[in-house]
Amino acid sequence: MRRTSRNFRIRGAAGRHGPVLPSRRAVRAAAALAAGVLAVSLTACGGDDDGGGGGGGGDDKGKASGDPGTTVTLPKLDGQTLEVAAVWTGAEQKNFKQVLAEFEKRTGAKVTFVPAQDPIINFLGSKIAGGAPPDVAMLPQPGAIKQAVERNWAKPLGPEATKELAKNYSQGWQDIGKVDGKQYGVYYKAANKSLIWYNAQVFENAGASEPKTWDELLNTAQMVYDSGVTPFSVGGADGWTLTDWFENIYLSQAGPEKYDQLAKHEIKWTDPSVKEALTTLAEVWGKKDYLAGGPDGALQTEFPASVTQTFTGGDQPKAGMVYEGDFVQVNIGETKAEVGTDAKVFPFPAVGDTPPVVSGGDAAVILEDSEAAQALVTFLASPDAAGIQAKLGGYLSPNKNVPESAYPNEVQQKMAKALVDAGDDFRFDMSDQAPQAFGGTPGKGEWKALQDFLKNPSDVAGTQAKLEADAAAAYGN
Repeated sequence: MRRTSRNFRIRGAAGRHGPVLPSRRAVRAAAALAAGVLAVSLTACGGDDDGGGGGGGGDDKGKASGDPGTTVTLPKLDGQTLEVAAVWTGAEQKNFKQVLAEFEKRTGAKVTFVPAQDPIINFLGSKIAGGAPPDVAMLPQPGAIKQAVERNWAKPLGPEATKELAKNYSQGWQDIGKVDGKQYGVYYKAANKSLIWYNAQVFENAGASEPKTWDELLNTAQMVYDSGVTPFSVGGADGWTLTDWFENIYLSQAGPEKYDQLAKHEIKWTDPSVKEALTTLAEVWGKKDYLAGGPDGALQTEFPASVTQTFTGGDQPKAGMVYEGDFVQVNIGETKAEVGTDAKVFPFPAVGDTPPVVSGGDAAVILEDSEAAQALVTFLASPDAAGIQAKLGGYLSPNKNVPESAYPNEVQQKMAKALVDAGDDFRFDMSDQAPQAFGGTPGKGEWKALQDFLKNPSDVAGTQAKLEADAAAAYGN
């Protein structure tokens, strides 16, 4: 499984090329909303059943269990074939295939899922060079959409897809799928990535409670450590998890204005605000005994394992807490732990004045234009498609017309409501806004610099210098 791209941040009204800067008041309101959402007692996730593609009736009016209904009209596409590429694996891929199966049933088209690798732009480049591009790609970064447009790969959405998008999405979600005013992307999937999940038995044994501030988090970590359990599991083999750690701290500590500036490289990574955030991050990463396996072990731990090792081993797991988004539930489902009883969650604590509120998403983009490709993206923009995957867990949709009842448990329902209620008050994280060479490539740029920092958290200045050199090269300024 991969992150479902990344971070959501509260903003004000949307600008022409994406949302604009929020007020502090808007950020505080959103943070309070997120905290309220996660104060709800979690109930167990729904089962990973196969209701997405089955069900009676072979006509295009058939619908899968959990589907909110047939709200969009699709053409008959008998004999037509499509390929859809995405980096999703495991349960995430399996669940999405149920959505594709419903599209096949309604239209008669045949859809093949093509597993992609990170960075997906490089993967698509090789496919296009070989004369075999997929028809539709799920792109996890606004920067990737822009690159696809600049390379003349991406095709604009047609009138039906655009109409469906306008009916179901806030203006802000529409705008982040645009390049130079044209609509290219449909954000099918979103995530809340300001969450820390914890082993409830470990916390109980340690006498720990859910922290609300960074200092309280450090105190909680010490209590967990004193009880005989390593506090944190970090999936350092996947550099994107490390950027998410940094961005939550930076957003809360430096504030939205600085965050905007750094995201656009209008200030340098040698700025004092970056030094402060890295120094704060080192308060966790710099304590070897706080990380499962120490820094070396963390750097060899991929994201899925960082989750599962937190919720296996009874009351002596490899770690007591793991940071990442709502989609962690999918990986918890691979253990015997139950969300709401064995596995619980709290909002990423406030480092500065307010807690961070971050999320992100994956957008469907057409590479090979056809009636079938346009129809598939139209379907993905509808509540029909999102409703199928919503019931399977580990998924949030920015589609405002997906009923809350489509989600399998109370926390998913509240997270979805908060996402939709935020309207245009959101934004993706820095690395997703950056050129992919800096913010989205394994072994390079921000991913590599933060992996090196995880290994040596005392080298704040050196890390800043490396980040700035890589950013300057990628941004061209």
